[in-house]
Amino acid sequence: MSRPRRARVGWLGRIFLLVLVLLIVLAGLLLYAETTMRDVGTVSSLAAGDGVYLIIGSDSRANLPPDLEGNFGDFPGARADVIMLVQVVGDRRQLLSIPRDLKVEVLGQGTQKINAAYSLGADELMVETVFAATGIRANHYLEIDFGGFAAIVDALGGIVLDFPYPARDLNSNLSVDEAGTQDVDGATALAYARSRSYEELRDGEWVGEATGDIARTGRQRQVLLEILDKASSPAGVLRAPLVMIASARHLSTDAGTNVFDLAEFGWAMRSASITDSASLPVEISVEAGVSYVVAVPPASEVLAAFASGQPLA
Repeated sequence: MSRPRRARVGWLGRIFLLVLVLLIVLAGLLLYAETTMRDVGTVSSLAAGDGVYLIIGSDSRANLPPDLEGNFGDFPGARADVIMLVQVVGDRRQLLSIPRDLKVEVLGQGTQKINAAYSLGADELMVETVFAATGIRANHYLEIDFGGFAAIVDALGGIVLDFPYPARDLNSNLSVDEAGTQDVDGATALAYARSRSYEELRDGEWVGEATGDIARTGRQRQVLLEILDKASSPAGVLRAPLVMIASARHLSTDAGTNVFDLAEFGWAMRSASITDSASLPVEISVEAGVSYVVAVPPASEVLAAFASGQPLA
């Protein structure tokens, strides 16, 4: 009778050792991510709480991998290419895009496009300007650069996007030769998300889109949701360590947001069964030769819905 008991103890020991090793590896990955992510410090414009993330996609070229260098021009510094408010309320995940050309008053800088707040005053001024323009006070600040966006998609093994027609953007280096569902890599996903001169091949002619930056914000939300869906799939879960390693050096957060907060938020986004995705309603306005977009009356309804966690449309 003693031999089977020793066998059971042996198997339990192996299982315990395996769990211990996995926990050590996980702890190491979390420590790596926490110490590698850039801490922008305390952002006083953020409100206490866990609800709303302000996500900024920076166009910084500083951390581009070698295969992407030169794809997006040589522009020093960084600007806010993506501005998005994201939250989870119950089983509802909500993504609200703020067009980068939105006309706003920036503290101490007068009338500007909203993305100028980032280059003029970084995270602090960006958070304050978004609050002034929307009435929504963010609780967390998360910034990701070009290289990080592409790195996450590649670490996940690519994502799936649907193209009704062949598509291109000569400025962002987007080139999709066939219509239909496509497996795309990080470079293509990035080119798609930041495309501002998007064209589709219809009946043998290249046709540009009429909605410009509004359609662009829709593509950005589409890519983010595809990343979340892929990350929550069985294959994506297995690739989580690769995603963590690949993305950490491209992420910046406020001092009150750590890797555990991001993991908790990601899990909540993954678990939500209802998706609300919208862009702030705007129209084009040209003033003194400068092209802005300005909020139209339905914008107040969308902002009120987001603030109260109600459906955006």
